[in-house]
Amino acid sequence: MGGSEAFLKMKPYLAMVSLQFGYAGMYIISMVSFKHGMSHFVLSVYRHVVAFLIMAPFAIVLERKIRPKMTLPIFLRIMVLGFLEPVLDQNLYNLGMKYTSATFGAAIVNVLPAITFIMALIFRLETVNVKKISSLAKVIGTVITVSGAMVMTLYKGPILDIFHNHGHSNETSTAEASQHHWVTGTLMLIGSCAGWSSFFIVQSFTLKKYPAELSLTAWICLMGVLEGGIVTFVFEHDMHVWVLGWDSRLLAAVYSGVICSGIAYYVQGMVIRERGPVFVTSFSPLCMIITFALGAIVLAEQVHLGSIVGAIFIVFGLYTVVWGKSKDPIASTAPLKDDKTQELPITDTTAKPIAIVTTINNNATSEMSKISTSQGS
Repeated sequence: MGGSEAFLKMKPYLAMVSLQFGYAGMYIISMVSFKHGMSHFVLSVYRHVVAFLIMAPFAIVLERKIRPKMTLPIFLRIMVLGFLEPVLDQNLYNLGMKYTSATFGAAIVNVLPAITFIMALIFRLETVNVKKISSLAKVIGTVITVSGAMVMTLYKGPILDIFHNHGHSNETSTAEASQHHWVTGTLMLIGSCAGWSSFFIVQSFTLKKYPAELSLTAWICLMGVLEGGIVTFVFEHDMHVWVLGWDSRLLAAVYSGVICSGIAYYVQGMVIRERGPVFVTSFSPLCMIITFALGAIVLAEQVHLGSIVGAIFIVFGLYTVVWGKSKDPIASTAPLKDDKTQELPITDTTAKPIAIVTTINNNATSEMSKISTSQGS
């Protein structure tokens, strides 16, 4: 029993760590596909086509008995979810990553827990008690994280040739991006983080009304395809951008669709129900470290001192938030369980009056028999 309980406690951590490896691979593969001429709008659409085709059959079969009835308020929330992450977040992130680098993009994403924590406070999904050290840790960690992001944005510093790469063409393109598009790309990356954080908050509320993770994932992917397709037709007028070959473009669509949309939405939904949205976003430093290594080795990307210093601040701040978050009771971040505990007495109250009436009738009968006996005697 002890081993199984320990595994259940570790399962959310293992799930989120595994996802970070998946995201790191997506950043590298996406950058390679962009260099082969793939449109980031098209990648987002194809990504969710693949995710929908993979997740929909599982949702239909496995959740046919527990899937709640679709209502207009739930459908409107799903439409918002389909826009926030598949359309807004991914397109801003991919464009910002093209203007900067995959390494910088993975590092700046570490502001995601700070933004999510602030939004969770606004929507009362998180609480802060200044008398508790754990609550102060979450606040202090958020401040340190934001400070690290500002360092990365405002200070670049000298180039650190960690892996001794000498890719001249990549250095030239990176230098041009740093001169013309670095600030714009950074703002886009921060905007994508805001969209991603909003997605987690709305997903948390939606799961209370629609507690079926597989079905919700399939719906989000379908809405992402429809809404992303409209956006793509608006911005991309050349129909040749939709053509895929047997190269990195097809790999990017399949990999990101299966791992980073289908599986990720499902796993994040389960962990959000148990631990809350802040916990889910607190593992991005691991993704940054993996992407740093892969970006320098595979893409020969340059690493600046400002990115290293800012990343150190961000990692320290984030794990301060994680420590504070670990002290929170699990039940406080499990909205579905709260909903169920509210539903159970409703079914019980229909049976209790019958039991009470039966008891009263039995008592009344016994009293009447006593009275008749006493009168007869």
